[in-house]
Amino acid sequence: MNVSKYISGKIDGADSGSFTSSVTKIAIISIAMGLAVMVVSFAILEGFRNEIQSKIFSFGAHLQISKYDTNNSLQVAPIATPQLLQELKSNPQVKSLQPFARKAAIIKTKEEVLGVVLKGIDEKSGPSPMRQNLVEGKFLSFPDSASNDIMLSRKVADKLRLKPGDKALFYFIQNPPRVRRFTVSGIYQTGLDEFDEVYVIGDLRQVQELYSWPDTLVGGVEVVLKDFNRLDPVADTLYENLRYDLKLDKITDQYAQLFDWLQLLNRNVVIFLILIIFVATFNMVATIFIMILERTNMIGVLKAIGATDNQIRSMFFFRGLSLTLRGMLYGNLVGLGFCAIQYFFHPIPLDPENYYMDRVPVYWDPFIIVVLNAATFLTSLLAVLIPTYLISRIKPVTAIKFD
Repeated sequence: MNVSKYISGKIDGADSGSFTSSVTKIAIISIAMGLAVMVVSFAILEGFRNEIQSKIFSFGAHLQISKYDTNNSLQVAPIATPQLLQELKSNPQVKSLQPFARKAAIIKTKEEVLGVVLKGIDEKSGPSPMRQNLVEGKFLSFPDSASNDIMLSRKVADKLRLKPGDKALFYFIQNPPRVRRFTVSGIYQTGLDEFDEVYVIGDLRQVQELYSWPDTLVGGVEVVLKDFNRLDPVADTLYENLRYDLKLDKITDQYAQLFDWLQLLNRNVVIFLILIIFVATFNMVATIFIMILERTNMIGVLKAIGATDNQIRSMFFFRGLSLTLRGMLYGNLVGLGFCAIQYFFHPIPLDPENYYMDRVPVYWDPFIIVVLNAATFLTSLLAVLIPTYLISRIKPVTAIKFD
């Protein structure tokens, strides 16, 4: 039988009702709240990151290849796709490819006129990521001929007072000018004004017809990678193999302000978590100090009957370990419980105008949860060990007389 562990368990029951009991409860609450706040913070931070990145990627993918042009217009020169698509597919880091083309237009209804950009897409290579942004109506249909369906953003639809099923006239400024009547099939919403105030989604073949392009010409190709974390090296490799007249844009450069904002959030959360761990560690050190002071007489008696410093130190170590595990248990229950409630029932809403989404997002990452628990466990045990070295300085005669 482990004597140190046995005595530690007896102390746990003997502390009930004493000042030490109140202090140990504070230590448990401190660890529990610290761990719970860390779990919730990282779950929400990762939720924000994934939600915003997902919305951005649904419009621009990870990389975008287009014709090199000094003109910054949204309407670009065409590029031939057959050979380019074949070269891109040969790269093992490329997950999917999405050809697109854009055309500026003016939408006219009975009451309103609004300038937009018609972005043509197709689904030959798989379902479009834009499907995740659909909030009303249905997604575009892609029949054998060019579809007359379009998707409006919620902002554009509200300004023009259009809803799914309505017709809208599009005027394209070119020579000669052209007019198209489209049917609103659905409404999308990303919460990102950069997209919602500008883009209308339609069939790629409609844009190709407006430009009088054959099926082999498109405005550009969006590239989705298998691992976004390898964006820079993969972009460098693809760029080296591109023709001289093509350019490659990274999504992190196109929307640098959004990715800088996410990075700033990351930095602030890390500072916040360091402060939480410091407070929890300080409370544990203070708790063990108080336990040692209240048990000074007992320490003197144990030393007088032959107990070694390591045995007594182990006794308080097991006591601190018990408090740590209890605090971590409660912390995980509170943190994961809060995340589960928000994930399934969404009780906490957000203003989409300011936060790009209508509710607080939660992302489950088992690895981060394990790391947070391990960090809390190790720092708490370190905090337990520090004050136990005070035991070696306690003399039996002095300790027995201590009151």
